[in-house]
Amino acid sequence: MQLSRRAFMGAGAAATLAGCNPSMMGNGVGSGASAQIDARVQATQTYLFNNYPGTRELTGKARGVLYMPLMTEAGFGIGGGFGRGALQINGVTVDYYSATKASIGFQIGAQQYAHALFFMTDAALQDFRRSPGWAGSADIRYATPEEGGSIGKETTELDPVIALVFGQQGLIAGATLAGVKYTRIIP
Repeated sequence: MQLSRRAFMGAGAAATLAGCNPSMMGNGVGSGASAQIDARVQATQTYLFNNYPGTRELTGKARGVLYMPLMTEAGFGIGGGFGRGALQINGVTVDYYSATKASIGFQIGAQQYAHALFFMTDAALQDFRRSPGWAGSADIRYATPEEGGSIGKETTELDPVIALVFGQQGLIAGATLAGVKYTRIIP
């Protein structure tokens, strides 16, 4: 029996979303998930600094940086995404976060990507940390990976939050942080 392309993509999207379910990942308190997140965050930071040199300077100017090493999204009409990461202040992890996303509309496929949020003001960082579930809004400036070499030199403190999305792979064109909700977790 030959499956149609649409059925195959829908099954793949469902399998990807099921793989994103934190309850299926063994992530209870004391499970060692924080060590895994820390390792992925370190690898992501190294990747950014090596491939986008301006991010080193940007990190130095930022009040804090949320690294999300892996966001996985999938959709077939209705979609969703999940990822985990860590907030660092002065290079030290202070909190862990999950990111979730839901969407409805014309979409089919799956993708993975990484992103980092650079909090450039104390107020932006405090709003993020105090929120029970922070969602990005109009105050986020999106930087492209092509700007990664010079973004630290170009940035002013007028941008409260700068987002850099990179490492996209998959079948959904483009990645956006619109509709992503960040929630503090205890891995």
